[in-house]
Amino acid sequence: MEFTKAEEQVMKLLWKKEKAFVKELVQLFPDPKPAYNTVSTIVRILEKKGAVSHEAFGKTHQYYPLITQQQYRKQALSRIISDFFKGSKSQLVAHLIREENMDVGELDSLLKEFKNTQK
Repeated sequence: MEFTKAEEQVMKLLWKKEKAFVKELVQLFPDPKPAYNTVSTIVRILEKKGAVSHEAFGKTHQYYPLITQQQYRKQALSRIISDFFKGSKSQLVAHLIREENMDVGELDSLLKEFKNTQK
């Protein structure tokens, strides 16, 4: 599942709130706030994509995410590794070390964190 930048912004708000009406989502945006209809359209697109669902309250709907931020992050990272690094995780790590100028201490911390998740 892939999101546009606008869809990702709405999803981040839904992940934070867990459930929200479009009116609430609009209020969470920084100024200048997008139009209600814009946010409503984005939410409906996300619903068609299977990322969001809703609970009806009369004519209004309260929306909630169907995928977690961690699930989306994993899918997005897999897509990046596949599309830009020929499926090689080691190429991704090498790129991050090179491009982000990671020093030995940061790399050591990363390796320790990885070892802790493997236990």
